[in-house]
Amino acid sequence: MDDVERPPLGVRLLGALRRQPDWSTMTTEELAAFRDAENRKRSSRLLRVVTGFPDGGAEIRWSEVALPDRVLPIRVYRPTQRSGDLPLVLHVHGGGFVGTAAQSDWVNSHLAARLPAVVVSVEHRLMAPDTPLRAGVDDGWDVLRHLVRHAADWRVDPTRIAVFGESTGGLIVALAALRARDAGLPVRAQVLVNPVTDLTEEAFDHASMKRHAHSPTLTAEQMRLFHRLAVPPGTDPRALSPLHADDASGVAPALVVVPTLDPVADQGRRYAERLRESGTSARLTEHRGAPHGFLSMPGVVPQAKVARAEIAGFLRDRVVPVAGDVVTKEHDDRR
Repeated sequence: MDDVERPPLGVRLLGALRRQPDWSTMTTEELAAFRDAENRKRSSRLLRVVTGFPDGGAEIRWSEVALPDRVLPIRVYRPTQRSGDLPLVLHVHGGGFVGTAAQSDWVNSHLAARLPAVVVSVEHRLMAPDTPLRAGVDDGWDVLRHLVRHAADWRVDPTRIAVFGESTGGLIVALAALRARDAGLPVRAQVLVNPVTDLTEEAFDHASMKRHAHSPTLTAEQMRLFHRLAVPPGTDPRALSPLHADDASGVAPALVVVPTLDPVADQGRRYAERLRESGTSARLTEHRGAPHGFLSMPGVVPQAKVARAEIAGFLRDRVVPVAGDVVTKEHDDRR
């Protein structure tokens, strides 16, 4: 039963040591200061005992994508032992109003080295009172289109594309998969890890939101702030909610990864069900005892390695060409 589950000890200790701000009264200045401090920690080498150490088989570098009206930073992961055009995995990190691509070095470097593939993580605009969620949604989609249009420059195969997102990033890539379907862009797979899929008030009535309202890595109070920033007055929350998309058919096959100790767990479960009802292949995996954001905490959440292996296997089956020189043994995914 969920009500007797406990987060891993390391997560509980980190939660006890971490001072949480008052999310309900946070000012714009306080949010900016919190975000800057939090992102410095998430990208710190010292925190890799929690966030995980990168795979030595991948080169990691910052780059930029020049769009018509803005320039966006991206973090690029490329296998060191491969050349030529490789599959592309577009990744979007979680956090919503905090977060950085560097927090996902552990999983993204592993995918790049072991699939192999080029993984591009979007440093999208974070939510703030003057920056609604729509900005980050557009960043994810616009970078994907740019990479496909300029595939030769990035040395990626534009016919072998997957999208992969965590939390808010899961929402961004789920919407990108829907837009790709409408645009005829051939996305072969989508991976959604503890995704946010519902920005309506109905989300606060889900059983998981009530049961895990005070979880150590995400609280219902944080989600209230998230909703206020994501959906400013005059915005239709359903338009930014994959769960409420008018048509969920014809999108890329999905892997939906749900930690059970997560306020938004039911959003992932319901979206997987919605995809299936629409005729889309959707695999749902649940990780008992894991909290929201667990894939970025392999040092304290052992379930992260299992989830990473699931993700690698799912992507390999769908975007990696079938050839002897690209087959990677399954045990490598669990190292």
